[in-house]
Amino acid sequence: MSARPAAGGGEPVQRDVVLSFVGSQATVRTSGMIFPENLPERSWERIGSNLRELVNSSAWWLADWLIYGETTYGWRRYKEAIERTGLDYQTLRNYAWVARRFEHHRRRDSLSFAHHAEVTRLSPPEQDYWLRKAEQQKWSRNELRRAVRAGLAVQSGTTEASAGGDEQQEVTRLADSAAERRRQKVTRLTIELSADQLDHCAKAAAAHGLPVDKWVARMLETAALPTAERRTA
Repeated sequence: MSARPAAGGGEPVQRDVVLSFVGSQATVRTSGMIFPENLPERSWERIGSNLRELVNSSAWWLADWLIYGETTYGWRRYKEAIERTGLDYQTLRNYAWVARRFEHHRRRDSLSFAHHAEVTRLSPPEQDYWLRKAEQQKWSRNELRRAVRAGLAVQSGTTEASAGGDEQQEVTRLADSAAERRRQKVTRLTIELSADQLDHCAKAAAAHGLPVDKWVARMLETAALPTAERRTA
């Protein structure tokens, strides 16, 4: 940071913050950026690209900062975050919600935070698919939104997709896969048995012509039924 007196000499010192990517090409202050009259056009373009990256990164940074505070310090997180950032509760909560849906290795640096926010409600494979398409096609956030809506329409069968045949097949495959996962919702249960107990279960399962795991699952399902239903099962 550098400092210089304000005009007139009697005002409080104004601190000028020069960002690393701007260097000596412009002066950056909290309230704005001052450019020289002879700034080359390429330098102006480069600063704009870096500002875009800075804005995009700041959303991820705030989100990860908030998640760390929540994990480490508990209930004080949002009150402290609101005071420190000046952002409202809902904005911070939205940032954190998006960040939790994307592990660091799944975040795409070439796409904005807003791109990721557009697909947060989808399953991870669907998220990866649409973000990959957005990256390849260089879609804007709005273009990605339209493509995702068209894909969801294909899933629901309400309209015909404008996408090509291969893309439509991929969307349909992802939709079928997601639907299958929703139907199954399998929970893995670990049961510890002694050798004698396992042998007893294996014999009982064989008598029913079932593998042990499926026989145990059937017994648990039957045991969970109300008494009246269990008698007729």
